[in-house]
Amino acid sequence: MTKSEERTETATFAGGCFWCVESDFEKVEGVLEVISGYTGGHLENPTYEQVSSGRSGHVEAVQVIYDPTKVSYEQLLDVFWRHIDPTDPDGQFVDRGPQYRSAIFYHNEEQRRLAETSRQKLEASGRFSRPIVTEILQSKKFYPAEEYHQDFHAKSPLRYHFYRANSGRDAFLKKVWKEKPVSDMSSSMSDRSWGKPDDEELRKRLTPIQYKVTQQNGTEPPFQNEYWNNKKPGIYVDVVSGEPLFSSLDKFDSGTGWPSFTRPLEPDHIVERPDRSLFMVRTEVRSRYGDSHLGHVFDDGPPPTGRRYCINSAALRFIAAEDLEKEGYDRYAPLFQNK
Repeated sequence: MTKSEERTETATFAGGCFWCVESDFEKVEGVLEVISGYTGGHLENPTYEQVSSGRSGHVEAVQVIYDPTKVSYEQLLDVFWRHIDPTDPDGQFVDRGPQYRSAIFYHNEEQRRLAETSRQKLEASGRFSRPIVTEILQSKKFYPAEEYHQDFHAKSPLRYHFYRANSGRDAFLKKVWKEKPVSDMSSSMSDRSWGKPDDEELRKRLTPIQYKVTQQNGTEPPFQNEYWNNKKPGIYVDVVSGEPLFSSLDKFDSGTGWPSFTRPLEPDHIVERPDRSLFMVRTEVRSRYGDSHLGHVFDDGPPPTGRRYCINSAALRFIAAEDLEKEGYDRYAPLFQNK
């Protein structure tokens, strides 16, 4: 056994569709591998069809292989809670049935203790009006799912994005977690690098219009900005912090003269706030880590979301698909393969 292998530990979670849970955990720094599979049932080597029927007793779950020197089990629990509805006893979001219920499968007594403490902490936080029903169970044999399910978000990004956008998961999570999480897990997330420089540095780095928009809630002229008509494949990041915000895959021509998107690339990086300026009520959109004013969101967008994120080009930096790896955003590169 190598030294790196000696440092790995395993955690098992069930949170509904394993495509989504796998994708969420793979974004955590210190997580080495996430495997989609089935556990908790009475059949040997169950198939997806058997599990999805609800008759095998299994749940869709993921096994998370992680380096405990980089991320703790407690931090993984925080990630788990932030990506499920722990009050739903009958499934998760659009997926209904016992095979989609949420559960934590502990591998030792320490994990059991930490899981129970974490659940109690969430219950006491008052974040949910209904009782927490997520089970804490002793781990059972875990069966990896069929190969086509592994890394589904990367293998079939369009199908994955369509499913996730219509599942109700992200809308629910954004509503519940619009404030700070139960405990600060930012040190364990790759997002910890997204930060906001001080004002002196911002004034040096940003152009006058970028500073006006992001720091003073300004608005740039329509049709006279950098990205309103940009049709190149790639992602848009916060010009201040660099945190990923939107994708060209969700961009559409709204006719307004500003870049418009049906959904965020990373919902956790978007903060929505009431805006009562200009004698009207709108919903402002800001970046979570850079705290940049980005624009506004409206409910007059096209399917599948019906939303229009109307964003200032001056708040964004575009990274072309072919430059993602060079710029350090390589985990988004699979979205644009074979496009």
